[in-house]
Amino acid sequence: SFIFSCEKAKQEKDHRKEAPDQDRRSLAFHHNRRQRQGKQPTPRQQGSTTMTDLDSARSPRFTQWMAFFVFATITMGATIEASNSSSQQDEKATRYESYAKIVTIVTFSVTALIVLLHLNGVTSLFIVGTKLEGLVCIILAGLWAATVAIVSNPRHGIALDENNGIINGNIYYFSWAGFVCSVTLLVSYLRSAFHVDITGEMKNRSARLSYWSALLAASLVVMGASASIYDEECANGGVGSIVKCRRTKFGIGLGAAGTIMSLAIVGMKIATARAPFLIEALFSFLLLICNAFGVSYITSHQGPGAPLGNLYYFSWIAFLSTFMLCASCLEDYNAAKAMSGDASRGPGVVSSPEIQVENMDDTI
Repeated sequence: SFIFSCEKAKQEKDHRKEAPDQDRRSLAFHHNRRQRQGKQPTPRQQGSTTMTDLDSARSPRFTQWMAFFVFATITMGATIEASNSSSQQDEKATRYESYAKIVTIVTFSVTALIVLLHLNGVTSLFIVGTKLEGLVCIILAGLWAATVAIVSNPRHGIALDENNGIINGNIYYFSWAGFVCSVTLLVSYLRSAFHVDITGEMKNRSARLSYWSALLAASLVVMGASASIYDEECANGGVGSIVKCRRTKFGIGLGAAGTIMSLAIVGMKIATARAPFLIEALFSFLLLICNAFGVSYITSHQGPGAPLGNLYYFSWIAFLSTFMLCASCLEDYNAAKAMSGDASRGPGVVSSPEIQVENMDDTI
C-alpha cells in the first residue's frame, strides 16, 4: 500500500506539471481558431449593434425633421423681430403678420417635440410611421403653403417690398425652405407608410412628367406675381412706368400660356400615361422661345422681375424647365430615328464596311 500511495502521489505531481502546458496549448489552439474564423462579437456587443440598427431604422425622417426645426426656428425669429419693429398701419397686413408668426411658433414647438421623441428608440414608436405623424405632416404642409403665399406677397410687406424686392432674406428664403421640407416629409411618410412612391410613379408614369410639373408650378407663380405687381403699380392709375406695365402684362400672358399648355400635357400623361409626341415637342419649343424672351424682358432693369423675388426666380425656373423639355424631346427624337434606321435594314442585318476582293484573273 505504501508503494501504491507513492506511485499515486508521483502521478498527481506529474499531472500538475503537465497541466500548465496543456492549458497553454489549449489557449493557443483557441486563439488560432478565432483568427481563422474571425473574432465573434459578444452577446452584449450583438445587442448594442441591434439597438443601433433599430434606432436608425425607426428614424427614417429624423434628418428632415431636424432641418424643418432649424428652418422654423430661423423663420420664427425673423418674423417676430420684423413684427415687433413693423410700422404697418393696415389692419389686414397686421393680421397676416400675426398669422405668419403663429404658424412659425406652432411649427417650432411641434418639430422640437418630434425631434426629442426621435432621440429615443422607445419614444420614437409613438410618432415614427404612425397616423399621428402623417396628420402632422399634412397640417404643416398646408400651413406652410399659406405662409409662403403670405410672406411672398408684396402687399403685406413682410418679406417683399412694394417693388417685389426682398427686404427680409431670412423670412423669404427660409419660409420657402420650410415649405419644401414639409412637402418632402409628407412624400417620405406616404412612401414608408402606404408604399406610395410619388417620385417613382412620376418617373415611371411617363417621360418628362417631372419637367412639365415643374413648369406648371413655375408658370403659376409667374402669372400670380405679375398680376400682383400689375394691380399694385399699373391698374387704377398706378405709379408704374409704361415699359414696366407692358412687360408685366407680358409676364401675365406668359404665365397663363405656360400654365394652360403644361396643365394639358400633365393631364394627358396622368390620364393615359402618354401624350402625343408632336404636340409635346411643339409646346416645348414654343414655350422655350417665349420664356427666353420672357426672362430677358421680365428680369431686365426696367422689368417687373428685376428685384430678387418670386418673379425673378420662377421666371428662370420656367425657362430652365422648357430648356430641359426641349433637350429631352430632341434626345427621344434622335433615339427613335436611330431605331427606325436599324429597322429599315431588316432583322439580322449588320452594317459593315465594304471589303475589296482581289481579281484572281489579273494575278494569273
